[in-house]
Amino acid sequence: MHTNKIIFLFTLTLGTLISISSYSWMSMWLGLEINLLAIVPLMSNSKNSMASEAAMKYFITQTLASMILLMTLILMSLNLNYFIFNSPLSTIYMTALFIKMGAAPFHFWFPEIIQGLSWTNAYIMLTWQKIAPFTLISYSNFNNINFFIIIIIFSSMISGIMGMNQTNLKKIMAYSSINHISWMLASMLFFEKIWMYYFIIYAIISFNIIIILNKMNIFYLNQLFSSLNNNPLIKFFFMLNFMSLGGLPPFLGFLPKWLTIQILIKMNLFYLAFIVIIMTLITLFFYMRIITLSILMNLDSSNFKNSYMKKFNNIYLFNFIILMSLLLITISFNMI
Repeated sequence: MHTNKIIFLFTLTLGTLISISSYSWMSMWLGLEINLLAIVPLMSNSKNSMASEAAMKYFITQTLASMILLMTLILMSLNLNYFIFNSPLSTIYMTALFIKMGAAPFHFWFPEIIQGLSWTNAYIMLTWQKIAPFTLISYSNFNNINFFIIIIIFSSMISGIMGMNQTNLKKIMAYSSINHISWMLASMLFFEKIWMYYFIIYAIISFNIIIILNKMNIFYLNQLFSSLNNNPLIKFFFMLNFMSLGGLPPFLGFLPKWLTIQILIKMNLFYLAFIVIIMTLITLFFYMRIITLSILMNLDSSNFKNSYMKKFNNIYLFNFIILMSLLLITISFNMI
């Protein structure tokens, strides 16, 4: 890795940490800007025009969100009563953070940008770049729950419907991320910490999937089928990780959804739990479509190199532990 990339990665991390650990509005905004200025050079690539285009789109979108955020903070500081977060300004503040994380209906930039990035940068966008907006939302004493619920419903509906006709795996992962945003926001409504567990589990499962796609240079569904035919073990773990990402028991991905459903039912939000579950079934449908097609289709894969198997020997055990850890967690809870 080049020295400049290491510096930008360090600055990226520093910006997020400044933002989530700040005591003032200005330092929070400053941390978000440092994070933005660090990721744009990481995203842009002189050899790939799509990556440079994605970096420019990301910069423009995030700048717009930062302007809205700064305007809201300035208006809040003019009248201290607005800090109670029961004013229309609080809704604008939340909207700016929803734009930054790519929650629907402010999601239009997100899949287009993910499509133009490498798998490494796409993983940073899907995981690390969401930490600061989520944390700042969880810090806010937000009383307008109806607006929050509308965002959750939009994110779950749009991600399910828009992801169905995609053949680009990066776009599928992007719409999957929007669906998981709805779950994390739902878990954040009444409990602060469950969204953190959800986020960590989502980051681990996404890492398992993206590392396979990155090593094999897979970007589209037809490449997926032809590449995995010579590697039944990799195909097996890849399919199980998609099931886990969809939230099927007994995989680890079911645990945070289980906790979130329990919270929503306990707080009498039955309709919200119903909508989120039904819409997640649509995302699970296109996960299962990927899985079943990769099982049924037997394409010619003579051009594929068997040397890929050597790269994954150390990942098999890690994958198995992560996939089956829901059983270990439930057993340990029962023992306690």
